[in-house]
Amino acid sequence: MKHIDVPGRIPIWAICWLITVVAAVTLRPPLPVDETRYLSVAWEMWLRGDFLVPHLNGEPYHHKPPLLFWLMTAGWSVFGVNDWWPRLVAPLFALIAMFWTGWLSRLIWPGEAAVARLAPTILAGSAFWTVFQTLTMFDMMLATCTIAGIGGVVSAWRTGALGGWMIAALAIGIGVLAKGPAILLHILPVALLAPWWGRALPSGPDRPLVSWKGWYFRLLLSVLIGAAIALLWAIPAGIRGGEEYRNMIFWGQSAGRIVESFDHARPFWWYAALLLPLLLPWPVWPRLWRACRVSRVLQDGGLGLLVAWVVPAFVTFSLISGKQLHYLLPEFPAFALLFAYLLAKTADMEGRRFDGLIAALFFAVLGGATLLLPDDPAFFDAPVWFHRLDTHWGWLLILAAGACWFWARRDVGRGVAALAVSMSVLVAVVHLAARDSLAVAYDLRPIARELKAYEDNGKPLANFGAYHGQYQFLGRLTTPMAELGLKREFTESYIARHPDAVVVAYYYLDEMPDFPEGATPLAAFRFRDYRVLFWRGSQLRAYPGLGNRT
Repeated sequence: MKHIDVPGRIPIWAICWLITVVAAVTLRPPLPVDETRYLSVAWEMWLRGDFLVPHLNGEPYHHKPPLLFWLMTAGWSVFGVNDWWPRLVAPLFALIAMFWTGWLSRLIWPGEAAVARLAPTILAGSAFWTVFQTLTMFDMMLATCTIAGIGGVVSAWRTGALGGWMIAALAIGIGVLAKGPAILLHILPVALLAPWWGRALPSGPDRPLVSWKGWYFRLLLSVLIGAAIALLWAIPAGIRGGEEYRNMIFWGQSAGRIVESFDHARPFWWYAALLLPLLLPWPVWPRLWRACRVSRVLQDGGLGLLVAWVVPAFVTFSLISGKQLHYLLPEFPAFALLFAYLLAKTADMEGRRFDGLIAALFFAVLGGATLLLPDDPAFFDAPVWFHRLDTHWGWLLILAAGACWFWARRDVGRGVAALAVSMSVLVAVVHLAARDSLAVAYDLRPIARELKAYEDNGKPLANFGAYHGQYQFLGRLTTPMAELGLKREFTESYIARHPDAVVVAYYYLDEMPDFPEGATPLAAFRFRDYRVLFWRGSQLRAYPGLGNRT
């Protein structure tokens, strides 16, 4: 195989990570309701000193396991409470995942150094991975554990030693603590289908170095050890959290979520329709399609392993009614390994003029569209804050398109680097252009700081409607907020007992009601397409229905 040189002493995938993460952390506020909610759970864990049972707004939080919150509070114990550390936890897992993708490549194809050099960069440049690595969520931890677990399985196949199984067990246990039993769906099929892919694995034995009975016994043992690691937290947490909390963490986070998955009901073909866009820019690089056409991949056990990794999860999630894009994030390293293998195998092919042209057109069109975006939001029914976009950053995409035109038609290493960096620049441009828009639409910090001032003055705080903890961490609030408007008896009783309470209410901008004369809000803010108003509890009592949106 031709030697593939990826330019630069610092890995390109690390540069891509740095571009996107710095842009996201410095230019984008924590996004409600998910990011702000998880930050608030960690904040309450820190305030309470209770690292066993997470809480949100004073109630046990059973929706997610505690690993993310543990890591956030661990960082605060070192750096002090700050905004930046918790937003780096998930991105740091992304960095580890890209490094481990190269490690896994060397395990699968020990003689193919070029694949190990390309795979992390391809992963770093895949559109969905590039965006998602900047978000404070749980799936990046799950993806990292998936890579480790599959690496442990491959190592166990190659060496027959127990070390690989211990890696798999640790990955399963930590994966359960990261996002529940879903980790098994990403690792178990690979281990169970080892008789299929293992026999053709390059430079490996045609069967495990133990009997098949021994192979599956060790697999079962590693799953039980992983479960035991998770139970070290779950059992004492279930005892302390009470019956409802115990039932939810042992049932509601797994099978219960499947039963209740209709919240995000989508057709079975939804993932298939979105897969290629999520993998951009690689589907618009002709060189990759030529590599698919000329490579003989069916005889390679490594490719069979990737199929065992992707297909069971893809089919399972497609059949489940509730679908979210991030459910498939742990499969993206498999696509990166596949693309890297194909490109490395065909590195001797001469580049063609259209290789650079099509990739350049992709970024040039996006850059031109950004530069030409109209100021009038009504032009295509955009949100009312759309005119605040700073479109001149589109020139960076034009420059990226020029780099793709020059490099993507040359050798594979430079082409992969050019496309990956260009995708990272695209994500950075989105953050740069939308900085003011995101501040107007999603930055809840001004509201949270105002609430903190009222809390410091001894005022009770309440939210009209369901409350997702979006102000707790941002305002460093130390008391829960009451939820009004959900039960009439409680609402009336609360405002009668707390006439000095500060109540947050929300109104659609284009459906603002006519408030009674004398009903003057304490403060007014913007959030997305809402007007956010603060009312005194006595005002809500004097004017029933004042907190309703319409």
